[in-house]
Formats: sequence, structure tokens, C-alpha cells
Amino acid sequence: MRFRIEQRFPGDVDAVEEALLDPAFLEALGRLPKLGSPRLLDRRDDGSLVHRRVHYRFAGELSPAVTAVVDPARLTWIEESTLDRRTHRTTFRILPEHYPDRLRSSGSFTLTADGPATTRVAVGEIDVRFPLVGGRVEKAIVSGLREHAAIEEGVLADWLANREG
Repeated sequence: MRFRIEQRFPGDVDAVEEALLDPAFLEALGRLPKLGSPRLLDRRDDGSLVHRRVHYRFAGELSPAVTAVVDPARLTWIEESTLDRRTHRTTFRILPEHYPDRLRSSGSFTLTADGPATTRVAVGEIDVRFPLVGGRVEKAIVSGLREHAAIEEGVLADWLANREG
């Protein structure tokens, strides 16, 4: 299943990019519903490229149809990403810690100036391979991503406002 999510943040591209890379902002995102506590595993800054590995765990509710085949405690993954500061484009891939043959996801985020604000567009693909429920799980994941993105807009707006003030 392909997806596209667009967000708009107050602030210029560089400020938004730095906030998104800030480990303290990542920690603030851990207070959002369904995400658990993201944990920065590794960050390597090679000048124009920033490589990160972040550990996540799903902390939301799942339907009985999904929990019949998936153990919610095992819904943990690592997001590997590379940001190119010159193009403001981040490529990512999701590495499930459990069920690695059942889930694949990758894509990119691009930041672009939008007047005094910044637009981030995420495009990607998610493939869940579970008989009978795979399509429902894909839709639930994308729905969760959209919900998270909407909440994240407000968190980042507050974050940037508190950094300026």
C-alpha cells in the first residue's frame, strides 16, 4: 500500500530540520499516543548527511482480528534513516524486530519552504503479509501514521515557539 502524508510546520526549513533531529524532540514525541517511547540508538553526522537509527514500539490498541495473529508486545521496530541536508530529503526504511518476513516499509520525507513555514511530504510504501488481515493492518498503520502526523504538527509548532521565546 502506497501512502502520502503532508504536514505544515511554522518556521523555516533549517529550524524544522534541526528540531526533527533533536534527541529531546524525539523524547517529546514519546508522550504522544500509540508510539511508546522512541529511543535514539545511533546518530552519525557526516557533514551533509545525517544517519540515524531510532527504536520504536507500538503502544496503541489493536482489533481482536489483528491480535489473533500478532502479539502487540512484539510490535517493535527500528527506523533507519539518512537525511541529506543539501536537499532536505530523508530516506528511511523500517526494520521490524519481530515478524521481519511479514512487514516491509520504506520511503522518504522532503522538507520544502512554504512562505514563512515548511511543508514536509512523506511518501512511502508499506507491505504487510498476514493472510486475511494484511490489508486491514496496512490501512490501520497508515491511519495511525496520519493521526500521528496531525498531532506531531502541534507538538513541533509548540517546540519551535518555546525555542524562539
